[in-house]
Amino acid sequence: MIKALIIDDEILARENIKNHLHSFEEIEIIGECANGFDGYKSIHEYQPDLVFLDIQMPKINGFEMLELIEEKPLIIFTTAFDEYALKAFETGAVDYLLKPFSKERFKQSVLKCLTQSVTEAPKAVEEYTSDMPERQNRIVVKNANDIQIIPVENIKYIEAYDDYVKIFTHEKKHVKSTTMNFLEKTLNSKLFIRVHRSYIINTNQLTKIEPYKKNNYIAILKDGEQVPISRSGYVRLKKKLGI
Repeated sequence: MIKALIIDDEILARENIKNHLHSFEEIEIIGECANGFDGYKSIHEYQPDLVFLDIQMPKINGFEMLELIEEKPLIIFTTAFDEYALKAFETGAVDYLLKPFSKERFKQSVLKCLTQSVTEAPKAVEEYTSDMPERQNRIVVKNANDIQIIPVENIKYIEAYDDYVKIFTHEKKHVKSTTMNFLEKTLNSKLFIRVHRSYIINTNQLTKIEPYKKNNYIAILKDGEQVPISRSGYVRLKKKLGI
């Protein structure tokens, strides 16, 4: 039996999917959710094999939700927006259903899933969705089973941490599974700059730059914290600041 979860903020869309699934005896609907927060919690709790996922939803979108999931199920995107189709397939989605879709089109999509292993799941979601508008305005992280949205203006600096990054705000430190290269590419370049192989700073938090050892510098932030600046990072920072 294949366990299926429906995540869509429109109740009529969820009902439509459930009605179409009635003809598939091998699929059990284990739940439905109206937003990405609840969707993440349900995936974590129920471990579905298949998820029907909308993209544009309240709180966090479908791509942001997938970033938070380590063991990803098979995904069929169901959305009214056609501009994300390529991104969806590049992340490994089984199919992309554009609303309104017919029962026959839905059947074709589900049959694809029945012929795939549940281990063939989306990977590297964020790498293919870097140009979505939300990327420059916020970062979504999980702390234990809680999801938190961090507005980028609250970030002081970011530090590389093995296969993760540490995101420092005035309130606390967050850890997220992503790369410095991805953040350097997606964060607002008017606000953030990579000053070191392991550090990105919010230039609004910068108060002064001090020499440190040979050809290296230290960024002093408003709260007194110090962030190392490499030689190449210093060149980039000077250019950005116009000095």
